[in-house]
Amino acid sequence: MARADAKTAVLADGLRYKSKVSGSPFAATTSFGAATMSCFMCGKHRARSLMGTRKVLGKSQAVCAPTCKELDAILAAQAISSKA
Repeated sequence: MARADAKTAVLADGLRYKSKVSGSPFAATTSFGAATMSCFMCGKHRARSLMGTRKVLGKSQAVCAPTCKELDAILAAQAISSKA
């Protein structure tokens, strides 16, 4: 008996799904430096080249460099200048 193909659907509680699309929403890259990671502090995915490490609770964690707010401001300024 073959399984019926269920389409991805988030239930009303938002915590479960009937089926899940395979793969990652972040494109796999062959270059380690072009890969993305989430910042330990703000949770946003950034290119590894935009991240640094900081000791948090005794472990080195990947965080936005220089800080999350400063990196957001830098990226926003670049986006504005690229539109002009």
